[in-house]
Parts: sequence; structure tokens; C-alpha cells
Amino acid sequence: MHLIWLRTDLRLHDNTALAAACQRGPVAAVYLITPEQWQAHDDAPCKVDFWLRNLQHLSQALGNLNIPLLIRHAATWDQAPTVLSQLCRELSVESVHVNEEYGIHESRRDSAVAQALEADGVTFHSYLDQLFFQPGSVLTKTGTYFQVFSQFRKVCYSRLHSALPCVVPTPKAQAELGVQSDPVPTAVEGFQAPSETLRALWPAGEDEARRRLDAFADQQISYYKDERDFPAKPGTSQLSAYLAAGVVSPRQCLHAALQTNQGEFESGDIGAITWINELLWREFYRHILVGYPRVSRHRAFRPETEALAWRKAPEDLAAWQQARTGLPIIDAAMRQLLETGWMHNRLRMVVAMFLTKNLLIDWREGERFFMRHLIDGDLAANNGGWQWSSSTGTDSAPYFRIFSPLSQSEKFDGDGVFIKRWLPELAALNKKQVHNPEAAGGLFGVADYPRAIVDLKQSRERALAAFRRLPSRQEMAEHE
Repeated sequence: MHLIWLRTDLRLHDNTALAAACQRGPVAAVYLITPEQWQAHDDAPCKVDFWLRNLQHLSQALGNLNIPLLIRHAATWDQAPTVLSQLCRELSVESVHVNEEYGIHESRRDSAVAQALEADGVTFHSYLDQLFFQPGSVLTKTGTYFQVFSQFRKVCYSRLHSALPCVVPTPKAQAELGVQSDPVPTAVEGFQAPSETLRALWPAGEDEARRRLDAFADQQISYYKDERDFPAKPGTSQLSAYLAAGVVSPRQCLHAALQTNQGEFESGDIGAITWINELLWREFYRHILVGYPRVSRHRAFRPETEALAWRKAPEDLAAWQQARTGLPIIDAAMRQLLETGWMHNRLRMVVAMFLTKNLLIDWREGERFFMRHLIDGDLAANNGGWQWSSSTGTDSAPYFRIFSPLSQSEKFDGDGVFIKRWLPELAALNKKQVHNPEAAGGLFGVADYPRAIVDLKQSRERALAAFRRLPSRQEMAEHE
């Protein structure tokens, strides 16, 4: 018998490891419940709930092919070698198949499991599945990992033109094994169940992921470039949670986008091209995770920024976390996150810059808070986004480019539709007043809305001064 160990690849279709395992003979699947590991990684309760709900759908789909899904428990990944070795002995497993995951802990876990299994004569096979290209295969002329997205994208485009990644065939039903599937737990201790309202926003299962992908590709993708920055519009694909859990694959997304654009990457539908670029940003940040492991260790990509004099300001941090900064676009975005487990991408940048520049609070505080609340929380993308916004990361915004929450609000939510959706206490304000109630003469205190916790101009100057005091990269190198 052969075993597929499922992780963030909770789908039947286009699943590389599953297809490979099924080609070898009879297959069983296993999923490990690892609550202490999830807590250590700040995984959000709504994300864990989403995994479990998707697992229930997947168990049914696998069951239709007579592939049993077994559930095993291990507090942390350190116990994975023992738990999986035991299962392989029970089932007389010959080989274990996984789709590669990235990050220091994931790599160490897989090495330890492979070693333990091979000591028992069980072979361990891992496959490229989450990405289009193997990390380490898209390099600069000097053989290093790219640090600038536009250069990385150019090489990816030329590779995709010459060899488009294929969608993997779906396995056929196998003979019954006589092994019963385990019930998928509906909850895990330590992770509070999210509201039914939140769950309803994110239905589980491959059918739903495919429905969203098809609807986006058919109806919305052409408008993506023009509408994706406006949080009140349905301009984004709403697929990020499904991609993060592996309920849909990046290959499926790429093929859907190319189909709407006559197979073109760089010409034709500008919306499709822009969306394909977003798939490549996702790829880029995962390659960074492998090429520069320090970002998995809570370190800044740019070492010189480790010397930044971040403020210890627990009250300001709490106001940001609780959506009471007194800046409507920030508070509306944070309420969206707290209530839906998701935040519009433009607003992720705006709230991240506000925390790291205007409040001068360490980006790691924001990164952690996002992971604890995002249903699509993903180490590579979340870390990449936070380090980009805080000017500590790869290809990041120059430190002197600081978004003004007010101008971002006026530009991307001009009529205040998004703000009023999430801050109904400001519903009576007109579209000029709603972005900055405090400045709207005599309107301070509208429905107890707080005064802004920071002066945007002064705090901008404070951030610029803090960044200017940093040593340059060259000075850092000279001192090493």
C-alpha cells in the first residue's frame, strides 16, 4: 500500500502527490492534526476551521474513489516521524508521497519524517505542486535568488512560454481496501470556532473553489486591473483562502486566466495579465522563503533595518488591533479583518504602512496579528507583504514612500461606501467628511468615533528620521 500525507493540498484534482501515489497501486491518505504547531505558527482559528471543513469535503471525494482518509494527532511536527512510522507499520506501507512545502520548520519536518521512514524501509517522495518552478531553478546570472520581482517575473515568463505546467490527471477509483476512513473533527482544542456569518462567507470544498475561479475568469478578470484597488467593489477573485489551503492549485488558476486571454501572458487582456502577475508574486515570496531562510526566523530581509528604533507603544498597537485609531479607512479595514477573516489587498498595504510608519511599531507585531486572524494566512505572502510595506523587505517600498491613509481613502473609497459599510457610526457624514471626521469642523465625536491617535504629518517625519539614522548596507558589510 502507498500513503499520501495531505497538508496544504486539500483537493482531489490536480494534486501531484496524490496522482503519483495512485499510479503505484492502492492508496490511503492521512492528515495530521497538530494544534500546538498551529499555535506556534499563529494560525488563525478561522483558518483551522476552514481546513477542517475542507477536509470533510475531501474525505467524501476520496471515499468515492475508495481512498480512505485517516486522521492522526501529533501535538507538534516533532512527533510527526513517530506517528507516521507507526501508521506505515500498521498498514504495511511501501511509500509515502507529499507535495513540497516551504519554510524552515516545514523542511526540517519533512527531512525528519523521510529519515525515520527510510530507516523502516519506507520510501519518501516529495513533489513540486504549490509552485510553477522549483525554488533554486529561477536564478540570476550569478546564480543567486532574485531580490527584485520584475526581474524574477521576466525569467518566469520566458520559462512559462517554453513549458507551461500541466494540470495533473485526477485519479480513478481503486478497489476497496477494507480500511475505514476516520471521522474528521469539527473542532480542535485551543481554536475557537468562528461565527456562522464568517463560515458562510467561505464555503468549503473544491466545487466552491472552482465555482469562484470560473466566475472570476468569466465575468471579472478583464476588470481586475481597474477595479482591484477599490475595496467597495467586488474586484478581486476571493480565492486566496482556497489557494492557501490548496483547495485550488496555482496551475488551475493560471490555465483559467490563460484561457480567457487566448493563451497570452504579456499581451491581450490587461486584467488577465495583472492577475497572472499576482500568481507570480505568490511564487516570488515562496522562492524568497527558501533562498533567504532568515525571513522564516522573524528576521528582516534587509539586515540593516534590524537596527530600526521601533516604538514600544502598547496603547497605539491595541488601538490599531481593535479598529479604534480614529482614521476611518484604517478602522474599517481592521473591522473587515476581524469580522470576515480577510482584508482587501490594497488595505493590507495601507494598514501595514500606518502601523510601521505612522505609529513606528515593529512590522512583526502586525505580521503576527494578521496571521492570527486571516483565513488565507500564508507565511510567505504575509511576511513578504509586511516587509514590503515596512521597507525592511525584498523589492520593498523605499522608506520615504509612505502612504497617507487620507489620500488612499479619498482615492480608493471616494464616496466612503466601504468605510460606511464597516463603520456605520459614520453613515451620516457626507463623502468629504467621512475620510477625516475630525477635520470636518464641529463633527468630532460623531457617534463616539474616536479622535485620531496620531498626527499624520508629524508621525511621517518621525518615521523618515528613524530610517535616515540607519546604517547603509555598505556600512553594515564593512563592520562584519
